[in-house]
Amino acid sequence: MEVEWLILADSAEVVGNKLYLLGGGWDRLTVNTGFPIDQRCAIALSVRVPWNETNQKHVFEVEVSGEDTQTEQPKSLVKVGGQFEVGRPPGIPQGQEQRIQLAISMNLRLDSPGTKVIVARIEGQEMRRVHFNVIPGPMMPMK
Repeated sequence: MEVEWLILADSAEVVGNKLYLLGGGWDRLTVNTGFPIDQRCAIALSVRVPWNETNQKHVFEVEVSGEDTQTEQPKSLVKVGGQFEVGRPPGIPQGQEQRIQLAISMNLRLDSPGTKVIVARIEGQEMRRVHFNVIPGPMMPMK
């Protein structure tokens, strides 16, 4: 099984296994209002499911984490998970893998600037990770 992509977006939706993104693919968030902030966003991911793993349930998890500024250890910001099952449509050639796409909307609570990481896991195994940076903008109030 393979996670083909993991995309951060302003909004995402999957309809009829077609992915609709609004403001997709960003890797930097500029904050001008001070911390903490609540940021609405979405994560879109695509999973390629091999023929022999179709018609069975699989567990997935997506976690967003950042560094705890006091302990310098990873700190989970959001963790979302669930199950998916991909069937074999009539007429599909034997052995053909299937794609399933998922869109997860969330509210991220960001307490500080820095690098954040999004990790996608299937059956508890890390399959893909992407980073994004939260940076203070020029309008950020000085302390």
